[in-house]
Amino acid sequence: MRTEEPQMAGLTDDDRMVDLTEELVVLPEQTMDDTDRGWGESVRGNDDRLLAERPPHWD
Repeated sequence: MRTEEPQMAGLTDDDRMVDLTEELVVLPEQTMDDTDRGWGESVRGNDDRLLAERPPHWD
C-alpha cells in the first residue's frame, strides 16, 4: 500500500514545485581520500629533504 501526502496526491513529477533558490550540494568538490592527507602523506612539503638528498651527479 502506498501512502501519499494529501497535497501531493495525483501530482506527477512534472507538476510538483521545486525550490531552486538554494544551492543544492549533492557531492563535495573534493573527497577526503583525494587529498595528500587521505593518501597518508605529510601535510608539509619535503622539498628541503629532497634537495639535501639529491644524487651526486646532479651537482
